[in-house]
Amino acid sequence: MSGRPEQLFPLFAGLETLDGIGPKTAQNFAGLGIEAPRDLLFTLPHSAIDRRLRDTTDGALLPATLTVSVTVGRHVPARNKGGAYRIFVEDAETTFQLVFFHARADYLQKQLPEGAQRIVSGKIESFDGLAQMVHPDYMVPQENAASIPQFEPVYPLTAGVTQKLMFKSTRSALTRVPVLAEWIDPEQKRQSVWPDFGTALTLAHTPENAEDLASYAPARERLAYDEFMAHQLTLGLARVRARQKPGRASKADGALQKRVLAALPYTPTGAQTRAVATINADMAQATRMNRLLQGDVGSGKTFVAFMALLRAVEAGGQGVMMAPTEILARQHLEGLQPLARDAGVRLELLTGRDKSGQRRSKLAALASGEINILVGTHAVFQEKVVFHDLRLAIIDEQHRFGVRQRLELGKKGRAVDVLVMTATPIPRSLSLAQYGDMDISVLDEKPPGRKPIKTALISTERLDEVIERLRAVIEQGRQCYWVCPLVEESEVVDMTAAEDRFKRLRAVLGERATGLVHGQMAPADKDAAMARFQSGETKVLVATTVIEVGVNVPNATIMVIEQAEKFGLAQLHQLRGRVGRGDAASTCLLLYRAPLSEHGRKRLEVLRESEDGFVIAETDLKMRGAGDLIGTAQSGVPRFRVADLERQTDLMAVAQSDARRLLHDDPGLVSPRGKAARVLLWLMRQDEAIRLISVG
Repeated sequence: MSGRPEQLFPLFAGLETLDGIGPKTAQNFAGLGIEAPRDLLFTLPHSAIDRRLRDTTDGALLPATLTVSVTVGRHVPARNKGGAYRIFVEDAETTFQLVFFHARADYLQKQLPEGAQRIVSGKIESFDGLAQMVHPDYMVPQENAASIPQFEPVYPLTAGVTQKLMFKSTRSALTRVPVLAEWIDPEQKRQSVWPDFGTALTLAHTPENAEDLASYAPARERLAYDEFMAHQLTLGLARVRARQKPGRASKADGALQKRVLAALPYTPTGAQTRAVATINADMAQATRMNRLLQGDVGSGKTFVAFMALLRAVEAGGQGVMMAPTEILARQHLEGLQPLARDAGVRLELLTGRDKSGQRRSKLAALASGEINILVGTHAVFQEKVVFHDLRLAIIDEQHRFGVRQRLELGKKGRAVDVLVMTATPIPRSLSLAQYGDMDISVLDEKPPGRKPIKTALISTERLDEVIERLRAVIEQGRQCYWVCPLVEESEVVDMTAAEDRFKRLRAVLGERATGLVHGQMAPADKDAAMARFQSGETKVLVATTVIEVGVNVPNATIMVIEQAEKFGLAQLHQLRGRVGRGDAASTCLLLYRAPLSEHGRKRLEVLRESEDGFVIAETDLKMRGAGDLIGTAQSGVPRFRVADLERQTDLMAVAQSDARRLLHDDPGLVSPRGKAARVLLWLMRQDEAIRLISVG
């Protein structure tokens, strides 16, 4: 896979090699992210202008872009410099004017002599009852009618790049497209009725009607699929590479898991049972597990995780569960302790706060294998932490842990299996794009007994009423979260917003009853404030979004979210999931600043209507787009030029299974179709994948 295949050279040459593009213009194209003819070809028209010839402009709804055959009438030159030069013309039914500013009379008399027949095309508007076409786009003799495109594609533009230039340069780039061997599965291509790659590009740039511009038009769909396929091949190669690392089969008889199941006061959901079975099967394989466990708030991920940890222990090894903060690590410990007692295994917590003596004895017990399961924060990465036989690492909330840390943890044992848990319901299309290298299990059922949370939308103008209501609830011994918005992404500004709200609530509810947590606090202060709230000493916790992940306070029954319209729906859903954890009815109040836009109201109403995180995440994706949903900059979600993640999820899923099948049958991409797929990777600038193949 040494270098770019020669047949692609023309598509990756300089832009100056195309008609009508000089060095200066080539620089202007950078504004559209276009550096080579290949990028130009993947910049498709977003709409088109119908320039089919009509008999007359009479009866057309103006303003409109029209093309008619006219007889040229008298010229009325401009009265002053730069004024309007008018030419009267007549079509089959009516008269109108062609208008030119800063016109050269001699040029216009030569182009449009009186009495001549011409075809003109351009935007006609009505001024004071007179129809005028100002600066026609086209004026040609009858015999050159074919030079006017019947259905003219309209491209995205940037400073220094005009429609005419885009039209001309895309035509020039189309002549460069080589005939390439097919990388799409022949059956898939036949069923979808997709054209060849070169034909698809030509069709996409020469639409004949509005249907041809739709994302489901065969030519466009094929090009979108090519982008998805290249992306999924890249993730697939990374997955194959990860699986080639030797793993260890964790063989077990299931005795410990059975003990815990027998002692459970409830029956696991179908989704939990399926996830446990899949993980058991993964761990029994001699390849490494790399699985994502996705579950909505309250879907019972911790139970599934614990069963996996028991599998590691049954096989004679150890397991570790990593949480992003100490408070979450403690919470996991509390949640798992009763289960560990049922199973008869030793579970310990390791954080940065352990006293030195206590720490030494824990480390010794870990190294000798007396501790079966360790729960901890990133303190477990430290050099001195040595396991007797680490087999499974579970990481809570992936986005707080980089890939590098996952690898670090992997070094703590021989061929450690990895399970990542996330409580963020990620829409299917995004999870395919972001976690396509992992296997995914989804917990999409709620355990019985979770009470629904009542959600209400309230304008901030009624703030005083809300505070009064809080006072009443607190007097009944309940607790409340009050979340302040992220103002302009600056933690310092957030802090003042949160502090102001804290002062106001403290004045009404009392000193002892009100606590505050924000991103600028020292970790120890944050933990202390959280601990006071958890123990029930503090009744109201004012916070920025630091609480969205995982804190469990069953006695908290009210969640107030200020300026809810500024949050993503998925994030609001996460926050709402912090209440409704006990047996009392819970409420989430979404405070918004009036007036709310129609779109804003619709978004928040989705939350009022649904408690299904996946439905909410899908809606969020449709309403806000992928970039906003996860902050594209650091999200690792690719930018596609043709494909649309939101609308073409199904296509992405097909591309994933196709890419995985191809790599399964031909891991080195050496078959004819495999070689074609290599060309696709070069074509789509998938350098990462190309590196993986060349190393392999």
